[in-house]
Amino acid sequence: MTVTAPVEGMTIAEAAERTGLTPHTLRYYERDGLMLRSVGRTTSGHRVYTDRDLTWVTMLTRLRATGMSIREVKAYAALCRQGAGNEAERLALLQTHRARVLAQLAEVHEHLEAIDVKIGMYASTMARADT
Repeated sequence: MTVTAPVEGMTIAEAAERTGLTPHTLRYYERDGLMLRSVGRTTSGHRVYTDRDLTWVTMLTRLRATGMSIREVKAYAALCRQGAGNEAERLALLQTHRARVLAQLAEVHEHLEAIDVKIGMYASTMARADT
């Protein structure tokens, strides 16, 4: 289904600039069923993005940046498109992802502490050498 949008929206280039993504990535999100709704089109067929589209793309970007798989993002997008009635499934999906992100953060924090120990050792060694 093609949605004809008013001209007030953003072109794909403008949407790419505002989101920090490439036009190719935006087209991929649309083609792969990751968008919340069909992106509008002008009468000439050019994509027209709305602020709502970009809010959704920002959420997708955050989910992907925190390690959510494309398969899970697709499932989440499909649930959102279905509308009310599946909030428990959406919540469960996001809670599972959150738990994974928290585990990753804990692991990164441990790595950071080990790096800080090494930095401290080298800083102490250099301080002793300077005296």
